[in-house]
Amino acid sequence: MISKELVRKLAQDRIDELDRGIFIVEISISSSMSIHLEIDKEEGYVAIDDCVSVSRNVEHNLDREEVDFELEVSSAGIDKPLRVLKQFIKNVGKEVEVLMNTGIKKEGILLEVDENQLTIETTRLEKLEGKKKKETIVEKETIPMSEIKETKIVISFK
Repeated sequence: MISKELVRKLAQDRIDELDRGIFIVEISISSSMSIHLEIDKEEGYVAIDDCVSVSRNVEHNLDREEVDFELEVSSAGIDKPLRVLKQFIKNVGKEVEVLMNTGIKKEGILLEVDENQLTIETTRLEKLEGKKKKETIVEKETIPMSEIKETKIVISFK
């Protein structure tokens, strides 16, 4: 049996060698020994060479004679929710959609984040009393992480 801890150590050894700001997002191992390792980068995007290098280090240090396995190393997809604090930090300044545990969705610019909460800036048009045109209302909202089901980057082609 291959453990997540062993895969994490082997991947982290190569990530430390590369010293490119790469970090592990998630490791999953199925009962059929299909290992999936997702990585991301603090600045910019993960290159194919980064995935290949991490994959080779993990694969070359596991014994296929002992346990047959399948290994997939990929970058964290832009369409997937943010899962680790480093991903949130990397995306400060970008537009995000926050799905609350209650099912309510909030959209705004990610301003600040720490392990306990995030702050977004939301804008909306509202008709104010005594005004003919709608005014743009900008608000900051701090949301505890415990109230968030998932947070995704809003993909825009503008």
